[in-house]
Amino acid sequence: MDAIQEQFAQRLEERGISVSSMLDQFESYYRELVSWNEKMNLTGITDREQVYTKHFYDSLSLAFFVDMTAIDRMADIGSGAGFPGIPLKIAFPHIQLTIVDSLSKRISFLQHVCDELKLEGVELIHGRAEDIARQAPHRDQYDLVTARAVARMALLNEFCLPFVRKDGIFAAMKGSDPMEEISESKFSLKELRGQLEKVESFSLPVEDSDRHIVIIRKTGATPVKYPRKAGIPAKTPLL
Repeated sequence: MDAIQEQFAQRLEERGISVSSMLDQFESYYRELVSWNEKMNLTGITDREQVYTKHFYDSLSLAFFVDMTAIDRMADIGSGAGFPGIPLKIAFPHIQLTIVDSLSKRISFLQHVCDELKLEGVELIHGRAEDIARQAPHRDQYDLVTARAVARMALLNEFCLPFVRKDGIFAAMKGSDPMEEISESKFSLKELRGQLEKVESFSLPVEDSDRHIVIIRKTGATPVKYPRKAGIPAKTPLL
């Protein structure tokens, strides 16, 4: 354990999350991320300390506000390079994780990471969220659904809420203050049977940049007409 890992583990320990026994997995993840990033665009952040802070710590921040020990099935929509799903799976290995991403190259990278880190109970799906959410194994099935820096709330609600089971949680991970987005997404929330529960905020260590997590509770089954066909939500969000 070097200084960067020690600081990473200590900061999480202060939040009640122990990752000391998983640091080798995080380091392998970092190495594979940087290596594959030379061949394909996975992230603009490659500095080791920044990856640990802006990707790993930031991903695990969801566990500050959601009891991950109570989560069995989790879906990460538009996961990109695996954030927040893979760090959360490393820290909470009991979770059955499904990752949906529309780019096959990213799914190939994530499969490689799961193999390298020997992660079990991870399902990687190449496809559009609107299509996958209409499939019975995924519709209204997940305890927790996440999306990190994917789109505005009105669009995210249609991408993500159809995956969430009744009484489950959708957690949208945001940077700047999301209150304007939340205000414009009231119609989509109502349509998709979501109810705003709370908005948590904190600052990333070192640089003090703002982070917000919008937590939405699913109140009922997804109406039959949602999500609309792939591409339509992005062109005409529910406003």
